[in-house]
Amino acid sequence: MNTWNIFKREITSYFTQPTAYAILIIFSLLSIGLTFTFGRFWDYQDASLQYPFFWWHPLLFMILAPAVSMKLWSDEHRSGTIELLGTLPVNLSSAILGKFFASALVWALALLLTYPVVYYVNYLGSPDNWTIFSGYIGSFLVCCTFLAVTSLVSAFTRDQVVALIISVAICFLLTVCGIDQVINELRRSWSKDAVDLLASVGVYSHFQEATRGLIRIPSLLYFIGLITVCLVGTNIVLKSQRA
Repeated sequence: MNTWNIFKREITSYFTQPTAYAILIIFSLLSIGLTFTFGRFWDYQDASLQYPFFWWHPLLFMILAPAVSMKLWSDEHRSGTIELLGTLPVNLSSAILGKFFASALVWALALLLTYPVVYYVNYLGSPDNWTIFSGYIGSFLVCCTFLAVTSLVSAFTRDQVVALIISVAICFLLTVCGIDQVINELRRSWSKDAVDLLASVGVYSHFQEATRGLIRIPSLLYFIGLITVCLVGTNIVLKSQRA
């Protein structure tokens, strides 16, 4: 049983239950709806979609991604299949990657379903589609980061509600500590170095570069590094429980 088999099993479980369909519908409706309401698309007339559309994605991901991924390992603990997994000739790393890739694919499909916004912008004018594509890459990396965080948290507990609450709290902190309004408020009482360090830890400073069409190596290393640390941490926690 390798990564591909685990991946197929997880994808099947997503689409034989309402989970995947709920993700696709809820995220698509919320992201598109926010673009034309609170995003004030008509007022900003931002063809790059940086604020009206992409700005809201981390806020949606910090709640919806943990809601989907809270069962990655908590459910295995609760149902007892984690013990069965330990008796099979399964590489634990393959199982972790298979589950992670399956959940990431579902979210990639959810992002693709927001294409009507891109089509509409191109219909109205001539936007820089590379900037829009770059924004999608940034959104996907933010989502994958939150999925990895939730994977690590769910490895510690069999209670899905606990996994959800803790994961949302961590993703919330990673989100808000990079928002410009929060950073500007902290500058009044914190030192510049401390504020800059906090901003670099948050996802927004790296994500906003992508929404401006800038895919920088430091930002890629930030996302890939955080995802790797969380998945390796998941591996260590699960191995310690199998020992």
